[in-house]
Amino acid sequence: MFAFRLPLVRTWAWTMAAVALLALGTAHAFDLQGHRGARGLLPENTLAGFEHAMQIGVTTLELDIAITADGTAVISHDPALNPAITRNAQGQWLKGKGALIKSLKLAELQAFDVGRIDPSSEYGRGLADQQPRDGQRIPTLASLFKLVNDKGAHTIRFDIETKVFPHRPDDTLGVAEFVDVLLAEIRAAGMTRRVMVQSFDWRTLQLIQKLEPAIETVYLTMEFARANTVRDSAWTAGMLWRDHASVAHMVKASGGTTWSPNFNHVDAAKVKAAQQLGLKVIPWTVNEPSDMDRLIGWGVDGIISDYPDRLRAAMQRAGLPLPPAIPP
Repeated sequence: MFAFRLPLVRTWAWTMAAVALLALGTAHAFDLQGHRGARGLLPENTLAGFEHAMQIGVTTLELDIAITADGTAVISHDPALNPAITRNAQGQWLKGKGALIKSLKLAELQAFDVGRIDPSSEYGRGLADQQPRDGQRIPTLASLFKLVNDKGAHTIRFDIETKVFPHRPDDTLGVAEFVDVLLAEIRAAGMTRRVMVQSFDWRTLQLIQKLEPAIETVYLTMEFARANTVRDSAWTAGMLWRDHASVAHMVKASGGTTWSPNFNHVDAAKVKAAQQLGLKVIPWTVNEPSDMDRLIGWGVDGIISDYPDRLRAAMQRAGLPLPPAIPP
């Protein structure tokens, strides 16, 4: 009897939590985003990582898109196979930069294992707590949509980054073709209302606003000394920073709904000013609890983190409502 009733209780609890979250209004609830799933905990951009993030309890799954040679949208941060996370069919780490994803058909791409990180790599040393899940393949976007639907996670959203590069046009499909493939996948899954598309390359966002205005567009920025996308008009679809009062004004003028800056490049005043323009502010990638506490104190609308478990704890400290955790 109890073995039968317990799953019903858990299902009921999940349903009530989902209804409560919807009642809050997803447009106004704090957006807890798991970066590449839960990159600090499990292999990035894998179905195992996304499922783990949902079990922790997130609002949004953040991910990156590349397009294969046969026109399939797959989930990968890099336009080429990353040797720090990729092993061939013999279990050997790739030596040097891997093949461009646009040069590989889906079947060829999925011969590689991305279920662990090379601990000897510089990249691996920065993610020492990540636990392996051998046998993970670079997933298709369609397979992630299916996973979420199969779990009944109907409140989960997706923050999808277009990995295109204005100074490296040969690494990927062209902007128009890239966007066409991505939108076709989103529409086929019926996900236009649950997807945000983000990019440092604002050309893709401008195109999406024209072709599918129902989709939220998220304007990514970074302003490091050696990598400043704001002051390079190739990244901002030709827009010049000196013509605008602030980065937030640039985003607003571009028609964006959300500004997603590197968390080091905002302060309380910038957050408030952007929100007064009607923008949401969701900084990336925030991993230290003290930084999370500070940003939440400034009133940001969400945070992208490699450690969604830490971010949930920060939300609890601040008394914020938590998104429901999805049972295994």
